[in-house]
Amino acid sequence: MPKPKKRVSKNGKISYQFRVYAGYDRNGKQIEHSTTWRPPDTMSERAADREALRQAIKFEETVKNGTCFDSKTSFREYSENLLENNKYMFAPKTIERYRALLNDINIAIGDMPLTKLQSHHLQEFYNNLRENGTKQTGAYAFSDKLRPLISEKGLTIKAAAQKSGLSAATVSAACRSEHISIESAKKIATAFDRQVEKLFEIHSETTGLSAKTILHYHRLISSILAQATRDRLVPFNIADHNYMKAPKLEQSEAAFLDEEQARHVLELLNDEPLKWKTAMYLLMFSGVRRGELLGLEWQDIDFDKRIIHIKRTSQYVQHMGIITKSPKNATSYRTVKLPEFVFDLLREYQAYWNKLRNDMLDRWEHFITITLADGSTQTVRNDRLFIKDDTTPMNPDSLTDWTSNFVKRNKLPHFTPHSLRHTHATLLIAEGVSIPTVSRRLGHSSITTTSKIYVHAIQSADEVASDVIDGKLNPFHHDNGKEEAK
Repeated sequence: MPKPKKRVSKNGKISYQFRVYAGYDRNGKQIEHSTTWRPPDTMSERAADREALRQAIKFEETVKNGTCFDSKTSFREYSENLLENNKYMFAPKTIERYRALLNDINIAIGDMPLTKLQSHHLQEFYNNLRENGTKQTGAYAFSDKLRPLISEKGLTIKAAAQKSGLSAATVSAACRSEHISIESAKKIATAFDRQVEKLFEIHSETTGLSAKTILHYHRLISSILAQATRDRLVPFNIADHNYMKAPKLEQSEAAFLDEEQARHVLELLNDEPLKWKTAMYLLMFSGVRRGELLGLEWQDIDFDKRIIHIKRTSQYVQHMGIITKSPKNATSYRTVKLPEFVFDLLREYQAYWNKLRNDMLDRWEHFITITLADGSTQTVRNDRLFIKDDTTPMNPDSLTDWTSNFVKRNKLPHFTPHSLRHTHATLLIAEGVSIPTVSRRLGHSSITTTSKIYVHAIQSADEVASDVIDGKLNPFHHDNGKEEAK
């Protein structure tokens, strides 16, 4: 127990200082925590001595529990503790992203005391990200050792994929010595307890990060320092706009297919397996997010009214696997009406789905255990539209992998499943559908969100509107018509 050090000021005020040591830092220096406790004026000196002992014990326990912060607390200590204590306030995917960002942040400024951190330190960090960041453009990994290793372990591609937390398509590509992402290669190597450099050949080309990505780092740092201000560890938030400018965000239009490209994609899908054709059609004609698509169950499909109900989303989170959670926001709970021919395709796919279930007999999992966002599990009826070979919910990355291969096979302009959501919205706006209607269909939290994302499409639609009203009411056009009639 720390021994309180009693002090009496010139005016007779009593205070007690406590000092506790908590191991050593990475430089071998002993970590010291200290605080001062002042008793109320009404407390007698003897009572203050007794209370000081209790306060000293309480302070020591706080230090041992790792929740003691003072002027010497580093950004790393505070940020990691803050994230851990608030992890249940955010979606698992959000926490995963925050941890990845925080890892890079703490490499740069983590060892600095909160009170010593200044705006120029952040600016130097952002400049480094912009010039020599962690974005790996054109980076890839490939291996001629993976297939023999999987065979040696007596595993199937599917089992190796489950072991690695990846889609079977990704592991299959890696076994064929095709290029996969370095992140995927790391997951495979970790699953087989190998160093990634020993199992894969790495082609790495690191470039600077975009302004949008750097802004994500800045916002996380600012939110951490804002809480440190509320905890009275720092006098103000140096990342606030009053003290520094946030990274400037370049306005960029969402990637989408134009009408001709979209029609071509739909034609090509006629030659693809029914499952993938159905998935891509739903993305194109409903504008749902990838996770919302893979969260769909047959009970969400109303064939009579031609609507689908968005009630849940499916995501892959490291260390948790595939999770089922509520949609992104309150407005994401919605119904979306689809054309009759899309429902004809859904009927065909449902017949295929039912036949698959009947053909698999005992291998079909009629009830599956799903993982929820809080880590708890729930046993539910197996009713998902899109499933893996073992009949459990499909990894969303599998859809992205298939789309990437589809694009390469057909030499198409690059697009992702999310691009089809943007395509859906852009084509609707171009045809004069109102922004509120498009916003509700997409499940955006506000019309402002829709307007910001699709500003170019809105401007184009406005030009068309101008031409329409010009053709209808321009008096000079009508006067010319009268002259010709004469």
